[in-house]
Amino acid sequence: MQSVDTLIHASWIITVNANRDVLTDHSLAIKAGEIVAILPKSDAITAYQATETVDLTGQAIMPGFVNTHGHAAMVLFRGMADDLALQTWLNDHIWPAEGTWVSHEMVGDGTELAAAEMIRCGTTAFSDNYFFPDAAAERVVKAGLRAQLCFPTIDFPTAWAKTPDEHIDLGVAVMEQYKGHSHIKVNFGPHAPYSCSDEPLLRIKELAEKYDVGIQMHVHETQGEVDDEHARRGQRPIRRLKELGLLSPRFQAVHMTALSDEDIQDIVETGAHVMHCPESNLKLASGFCPVDKLQKAGVNVALGTDGAASNNDLDMLSEMRTAAMLAKAVSSNAVALPAAEAIAMATINGAKALGWDAEIGSLEVGKRADITSIALDDLESQPIFEPMSHIVYASSRDQIKNVWVDGKQLLKDRQLTTLDQAAIIANAKQWQAKIKG
Repeated sequence: MQSVDTLIHASWIITVNANRDVLTDHSLAIKAGEIVAILPKSDAITAYQATETVDLTGQAIMPGFVNTHGHAAMVLFRGMADDLALQTWLNDHIWPAEGTWVSHEMVGDGTELAAAEMIRCGTTAFSDNYFFPDAAAERVVKAGLRAQLCFPTIDFPTAWAKTPDEHIDLGVAVMEQYKGHSHIKVNFGPHAPYSCSDEPLLRIKELAEKYDVGIQMHVHETQGEVDDEHARRGQRPIRRLKELGLLSPRFQAVHMTALSDEDIQDIVETGAHVMHCPESNLKLASGFCPVDKLQKAGVNVALGTDGAASNNDLDMLSEMRTAAMLAKAVSSNAVALPAAEAIAMATINGAKALGWDAEIGSLEVGKRADITSIALDDLESQPIFEPMSHIVYASSRDQIKNVWVDGKQLLKDRQLTTLDQAAIIANAKQWQAKIKG
């Protein structure tokens, strides 16, 4: 018998491999954080001796969710300014609150709260776009998650920096600090075309190429934004970014609700990725990303929750369901974004967009053991004809039972193992009291 660290027996393994295989009564073996075997349970019992054996009868295991866009620390602003249009929400509520409260401490505490929530929702990797990325990185490492931390650049002063160049210089210093880290990528996060002038964007392009890192940006979030930018500059934002040379396979365009055929062609030609945040877009009445049209054109579309100040949760299961249903309604096509592809959007597509698809995003031998388990043995899941359909259309985050990253268990039967849940809740209440005044 071969020795492994962990042997997981599951009723279903949702592989999200190229064939989208679903394996019944199979086992997954982990050694040194890597998936070393996936085989029938009957064979696994005789082939492997494990330090720990986990029996997940009645549960499905799948790749951990990859949440490709959010603002983790903004979870401390959850529910603070709801039922408002995007620009009112930003200008009158969020930016003033950030000016008052954003600090190294706030970002650290908010990121830890968000990390705990994401783990309990089955997320194993996420992309963040916020100030003080060094504070976020510390809490990500503590939690055991993976994260792409995109530091913002914007034309006006913020709580973090006074000028676009200062934003960039501070962010590059954090990038240097975490260069080569297995769980942390530090990328550029220019806010949006309407809030970033050409000069800093050109500098970001050069530095992204120098450091071989990604660029994530809010783009075409609303029709009004596109119309205003066209009136101001005489061209649509996507075309401006293309002419500046920003669009490439390293570019991650978030939201993308107001798209012409020419916009889509620009994305296709440059190999940029699209981060779809359906629930935030719906809540802010921002518009609808044409997911079916993008996918048919060959664009990699990944899924994100956006921040909890505009969503108001970090629940990728809910986001998958919304994305799948919305894609059908927007395209008037009931077969658009079927369950298997909604799961892919939340896992392997996200890993590809973040440049991590060689390591995570699917359950395959040789990949890192970033795994989520979901219980399908409850009354509300019966009967089970197709487990992927159940996961997308009939499951909730309370059914997420276990989470591993690099083979290390972060959630065990709904209990956090790396973070102190009671302390995080108490700290969040303290922040509420301070913010509320």
